[in-house]
Order: sequence, then C-alpha cells, then structure tokens
Amino acid sequence: MKNIQIKELQLWAMVAALILFLSTVVISCSSTSQISAAKGGAQLWGENCLRCHNAPSPETFSDTEWDVAVMHMRIRANLTDEEADKVVDWLKTAN
Repeated sequence: MKNIQIKELQLWAMVAALILFLSTVVISCSSTSQISAAKGGAQLWGENCLRCHNAPSPETFSDTEWDVAVMHMRIRANLTDEEADKVVDWLKTAN
C-alpha cells in the first residue's frame, strides 16, 4: 500500500513540474513577443539583417524590390509577419 502511495506522489510531482515548465515557456514567449512588438523597423533591421551580412542602403532598391527581398529574408531571419512589415515599411520610408 505504501509503495502505491509513493508512486502516486511521484506521478503528481512530475505533473506539477510539467505544468510549471509549460507555464514558464508560455510566459517567456509572451514577453518575447511584447519586446519584439515594441521595436521599430530600423531596430529590427539592425538586429536581424546586419547580423549576417552587409545589407544594402535603403536607397539601393525600389519599394517593390524591398517587398520581395524582405519576403525572402523573413523566412531566413525567422521574423514574424509583423516584424517583416515594420522592416519593409521603414525601408520604404528611408529610400
């Protein structure tokens, strides 16, 4: 009987640990999204585009060309749609 109670307690402890872990992950993702939402296009450009290569000046391409470039690089830089929109909007206003 005691052996069953110990196993039950172990199971409940594992469930509690899993719930704690998952809630920590959800909170972490939420705060990361909030931080990203507060960033502007220029900051996102600097943090994501310039870390891998020398990005061209905003004047280098037309609005249409920037749309295509950002659409392609959004996937490679792992940007959200909102972040990519901010970057492309900034590039269009800067060119």
